[in-house]
Amino acid sequence: MESTPFVYALGFLAQGLFSARILVQWIMSERARKVVSPTIFWVLSLIASYLFFIYGWLRDDFSIMLGQVIAYYVYIWNLGAKGVWKSIHRGWRQIIITVLLLTPVVGIALMAGHAQDLITRLFDNTEIPIWLILFGSLGQVIFSFRFIYQLIYSSRKGESMLPPGFWIISLTGSAIIVTYGIIRLDPVIILGQGIGFISYSRNLILWRKNNRESKSSAS
Repeated sequence: MESTPFVYALGFLAQGLFSARILVQWIMSERARKVVSPTIFWVLSLIASYLFFIYGWLRDDFSIMLGQVIAYYVYIWNLGAKGVWKSIHRGWRQIIITVLLLTPVVGIALMAGHAQDLITRLFDNTEIPIWLILFGSLGQVIFSFRFIYQLIYSSRKGESMLPPGFWIISLTGSAIIVTYGIIRLDPVIILGQGIGFISYSRNLILWRKNNRESKSSAS
């Protein structure tokens, strides 16, 4: 599909929300002088994920859509771990959670009904060679795996956390995605991922600093 101003505006809005979550988390971590996992981070993540999935569909970009599907349910879990769902009235809570949980299922079902057309749109694309789709998808898988890692880590700790491995994986996946964006000449991807580099690195620095301080206090 041709990229219209509306499509780019949608993509920039989604990336703006993704960048906002990183900036908010970064600022709150600087104030706390340690890496934190604020509720607003996960709220912005869920909203942005919806919008960016639509952007990927309109751009016929399989790698973008794949990345959003992988992380989507992790956002919902973290909001649950933060007690967000419990704070909503029971009646509304059931409706909201049901809609959120079923949305990807309905989307996949609709795509399955037009499987051949989907394959043609996504993979038989003269503008995006198959090797580039696979390369971009690899970056999205690695980038999204950080949330799977975060989910496993947080589940074991019993609370929503953003551990050091989360930021290391973020840097690795982001590097691939930025390269993909440069090759595709996609300003949305380049700008969105470029901003994250600084935050990912700073969170690692904060974690190492806190780790050293904890060891010093223990000794």
